[in-house]
Amino acid sequence: MKKLEELLEWGGTRRDIIFLILSAMALLASILGFTPFPFDMAWIAILLCGIPIILEAFIGLVTAFDIKADVLVSIALAASVVIGEDFAAGEVAFIMQLGGLLEDLTVARARAGIEKLVHLTPRTARRLFKGKEEIIPAEQVQAGDILRVLPGETVPADGIIQTGQTSVNQAVMTGESLPVDKGPGDEVSSGTVNQFGSFDMRAERVGEDSSIQRMIRLVQSADAGKAKIVGIADRWATWIVIIALTAAALTWFFSGEIIRAVTILVVFCPCALVLATPTAVMAAIGNATKHGFLVREGDALERLAQVSHIAFDKTGTLTYGTPQVTAVHTVQSNIDEKQLYTYTAMAELRSEHPLGKAVVRCFRQKFSCEVPPAETFQMIPGRGVKSQVKGMEILAGNLSLLTENHIFVPSSVKKEIQHYLSLGCTIIFVAINQSFSGFLALSDTLRENADRMISNLKEAGVSPVLLTGDHQNASQNIARQLHIEEFLAGCLPEDKLNWIENSQKSGRQVCMVGDGINDAPALKKALVGIAMGGIGSDIAVDAADIALVNDDIHELPHLFFLAKRMMLTIKCNLTFSMSLNFIAILLAITGILNPVVGALVHNAGSVLVMINSALLLKWKKKR
Repeated sequence: MKKLEELLEWGGTRRDIIFLILSAMALLASILGFTPFPFDMAWIAILLCGIPIILEAFIGLVTAFDIKADVLVSIALAASVVIGEDFAAGEVAFIMQLGGLLEDLTVARARAGIEKLVHLTPRTARRLFKGKEEIIPAEQVQAGDILRVLPGETVPADGIIQTGQTSVNQAVMTGESLPVDKGPGDEVSSGTVNQFGSFDMRAERVGEDSSIQRMIRLVQSADAGKAKIVGIADRWATWIVIIALTAAALTWFFSGEIIRAVTILVVFCPCALVLATPTAVMAAIGNATKHGFLVREGDALERLAQVSHIAFDKTGTLTYGTPQVTAVHTVQSNIDEKQLYTYTAMAELRSEHPLGKAVVRCFRQKFSCEVPPAETFQMIPGRGVKSQVKGMEILAGNLSLLTENHIFVPSSVKKEIQHYLSLGCTIIFVAINQSFSGFLALSDTLRENADRMISNLKEAGVSPVLLTGDHQNASQNIARQLHIEEFLAGCLPEDKLNWIENSQKSGRQVCMVGDGINDAPALKKALVGIAMGGIGSDIAVDAADIALVNDDIHELPHLFFLAKRMMLTIKCNLTFSMSLNFIAILLAITGILNPVVGALVHNAGSVLVMINSALLLKWKKKR
């Protein structure tokens, strides 16, 4: 059904383009006096471009008494035809349809991506009932049911782990780049993915109360509450119609010449006014595309020019979202840091855990060599790994792994470990032959030029804010490095959405930048949503107004400066077009302009508006 709608939409656009080409050729033939038919060639433009305008104006008036710019155009078309000024009628119809096409091309249909979010909802669940395991539809799970979740499966409901150790990928809810170790008593959310160990859980919140269903409702409600910008010509249409009809009627009454009245209607047609916004928006979108932005909503840049605050997700947006080994510390005199690093990489070589993979990847990058394999390997879900390396037993994992093996961390290194934890690092503790040997500190790394990007955004008059699902220490460290004064850690999707909603109620206009599924509600709720198009989830991209195709965030300030420049261009276009209209009206009242010359003046004004807008294509703020 969706593909059919897109096909019909494209079919309508293609038809409009063909009609405009034929109309342009007909008007040119009319100017040159080429008359192969017993009627003026301008009638082709009147029929192809004028009839749709008249129909739309009539339907709007009858069904909703909605006075738009089309009403005045229809009156001018009819009046021109009545007095025999066919070229003037055809030219006005052509210009108006051209403006309408440009506007249609810039306004993309909103794709909420809700259908993709729905696909994340678990379809089945493993219920333990009377000592047996049975697979049931997820919607039949009741609060209090005991469910079993195997590695690789999606958690079917919100609940609490009863037995088992595992690591759960919670990116769908929190955006965290690393899985979280879970054990008995820990909470798990529907839609998150169990990675390594199986566990049994007691369902607490099911069906419409589950986390994933709440997120779907958040996206829907956020989309419904976002207002759309109305075209300037349509906002002023009622007054334009009243002034034009009054001026034409008074001129006809006092001069007795209907041609002057018709000329007023022709020159008062808001052709340049209609072109003022869409031509500037089209040119600005073209400029943005060259800088790696895909503008998915036609009025997104208009809204972006109003933004006062920009809220960033952390993981994958301001950072690369991939952990790096930032420190290696040994406590044994007979083992140096390189040896500890090597043994840990060998122990983690066959690990599927992102931290283990990060250790191996960073070792290869640092030393430009392959990691030798361990003799044995055992994955301990929710704890770490146990391997035999060169005849030694290597334990690498979290503090619980060491505690369960009765290995204790000396107090002399606890202060240094705490230092890395305060910076937001994750620690891999390493023990060799049942003796604590040292640790590796891993952390997410800032994107290149992120600090300069934040500084340039402040120059553009936009205040940065950090909203992240990560813990306090990591968030505070990133905010400190980037000189971001305001941040909020531990955010769930509804926390980000509520912050944006409350901010916008207090007068702040917020732009949200994110990459994860958990950012989708906030991207929808914000005045403008910008998604990372490369690493970002397709649901986040669908929820956003703009996608950053190559994830190069240092171009963000250019987008804000461009939006402000575009609005300045639009204001200049509007001022020029309105001034031209009033001058032409004065000339029409005095009889200096006739309908044909008036139409040509309009044509010239429209061309100048388009040229001024085209200057945006290559615009870049000089520094």
